[in-house]
Amino acid sequence: MRWSHLAGRWLCLALSTSGSALAWQAAEPPQDTPASDAPGGEPLRVPTVEVEEVAAAPEPPDAASRRDPSGALTVIRVEEFGGAARDTAAMLSTAPGVTLQDLGGYGQSKSLVVRGASSSGTLVLLDGIPLNGAGGIADLSRVPVAMAERFEVLRGGAGARYGSGGLGGAINIITRRPGAAARVAGELSYGSWDTALGWLSASGPLAGGEALLLVHGGTSSGRFPYFFDPSPTLPGDALIERRRTNNDARGAGGLLRLRRDLGRGFSADLLGELSFDERGLAGTAQNPSEEARQSGGRGSASLRVTGTLPGDVRTNARAYFRRDRVALSGGPWSQSDVQVQQLGGVELEGQVLLGGWHALSALVSVGGESMSAEETNEASGGEPAWLRASVMAMDEVLLWDGQLTIAPSLRVERAGPYTLLSPKVGVTVALPSGFELRANAGRSHRAPSFLELYVRQGTLLPNPDLRPESALYADAAVVHRSEVSFASVGGFASLYEDLISYEAYPPGAARPYNFANARVLGLEAEGEWRPHPLLSGAFSYTLTVSSDLQRDGRFYLRELPYRPRHKLAARVLGGPRWLTGRMEVVAQSAHALSRDGAMSLPGRAFVHAGLSSTFGSRTELTVSCEVKNLFDARAEDFVGYPLPGRAVHLSVAGAFERDAP
Repeated sequence: MRWSHLAGRWLCLALSTSGSALAWQAAEPPQDTPASDAPGGEPLRVPTVEVEEVAAAPEPPDAASRRDPSGALTVIRVEEFGGAARDTAAMLSTAPGVTLQDLGGYGQSKSLVVRGASSSGTLVLLDGIPLNGAGGIADLSRVPVAMAERFEVLRGGAGARYGSGGLGGAINIITRRPGAAARVAGELSYGSWDTALGWLSASGPLAGGEALLLVHGGTSSGRFPYFFDPSPTLPGDALIERRRTNNDARGAGGLLRLRRDLGRGFSADLLGELSFDERGLAGTAQNPSEEARQSGGRGSASLRVTGTLPGDVRTNARAYFRRDRVALSGGPWSQSDVQVQQLGGVELEGQVLLGGWHALSALVSVGGESMSAEETNEASGGEPAWLRASVMAMDEVLLWDGQLTIAPSLRVERAGPYTLLSPKVGVTVALPSGFELRANAGRSHRAPSFLELYVRQGTLLPNPDLRPESALYADAAVVHRSEVSFASVGGFASLYEDLISYEAYPPGAARPYNFANARVLGLEAEGEWRPHPLLSGAFSYTLTVSSDLQRDGRFYLRELPYRPRHKLAARVLGGPRWLTGRMEVVAQSAHALSRDGAMSLPGRAFVHAGLSSTFGSRTELTVSCEVKNLFDARAEDFVGYPLPGRAVHLSVAGAFERDAP
């Protein structure tokens, strides 16, 4: 079935929980009062570089904190970093339970592993629009941090609330919002290896509503030095220094958001996003590629209408569409053709509070997904296309004056030929002295991707007989909040079944199979502390213990590759606006690179530091200097991809704002 046939059939009716029943018992915050998503209320931070402060609207019904009130949620605000991280993936990797897989340098592929699930088991959304590609993985290098206001990181199976793909968790990237005041802002930065980044935005009132237009771009040669081992089988031999070649990248794009009050308690929010990128595919240090290239483009749009119907039924109707184009050339992809992925859908959420002690919710969504590529397996019957439909229901029950909240939910989803059932139950207990106990248990799924099922890509062959991956998971944590601090410590356990992995397929190719089950156990801790208005700190720590359950003596009970046992992230910010200093440490332990444990990647620790000075109020100027990898630690990631050494970035940012009407 072709995409054009699917598009005409999208329908959607629904009522869905998107929030906490506790929040319903309080009045909605006014438009000029910031609604806090961070644990414990307003995030702890010192004055840093301002990033487009605008009047905050009430928390949207599909925010993670309302969709999953008991979930293990970390909210990361871009302004808290004060320019310390230059890409989206670097910020997200500071959350507990999240590990970054980085192919090295600006614009090169970056993906996330959450709670031991593979990168394809992490669902990534842009204001609710799914970004996972035709291969199942979301490449975060294609999402510039300039577009983002905050990130919602939901750890643990997200199938009940977000659908297929959320085995380890879900990440929602919340874009910047328009404001009532006319404001122009921008930033330019230049750094090592001719890395130049910039963005410019304008926001304010427009045609009775509010609008934001943002354009962004960046480029880098990627020619950073790295150490190369000419004879890896001989331990102790001398390393030589080389520079990465065919590692350049460039990209540009824009974001448009329009928001308007429709009257009768309803409002509309329109989002449009367009981006283009190109990069070299440098290959590994041992097997470099001088010719392989990738180019791509993405266009997406969504329209959301929120409001309250008679009977105090809060609703959130949304329609979205995304078109993603990827072209590979040179090297092993010399014969590859352009791949185009299209997806879209409509959904309606709603919630009604009954009797003041429980909130009933439901969601119904219908959509479709298609992919076109010349090298398509005959099993797809031509151009593969799927109908996607799901129904979700949740009941949030408040007992003992809200001291105990129980939130069972269930999602039934149809993804092409697969029917997926994702149940979940969450519990929150309010304890004395600012303590809270939360726990969750459930099941999630990931349907195989189009590339895994149907599309041949170079030496990678498809397999139309794949089964969906699934995860059984549980977690519990103790949380403490105060006016100056937040802390959370907890544990989690996940059992992954029918995992998909590419295995050797003679002669000289690889094919995906449902090869094994795996068990992942761990601990997560995170906290923030602000002892003084000019000083704050934050940290996260993750212990991950993984075990391969495949009944093969070579692999049984060995740790899964690419899952470091220990991961730590910490940062400190201090000083007034005119001189703010910051330091950040990101470290992880050694881990296996192969399932038999024969290859391993050494542990690493990166230290980043920076200074910034901000002057003015309505007219604002910020000058900053950032040093990434301060001690020039030479490391690599994934399977032999060198990472950049020490890099210096100088930035100038400015903003001008008029009084709001």
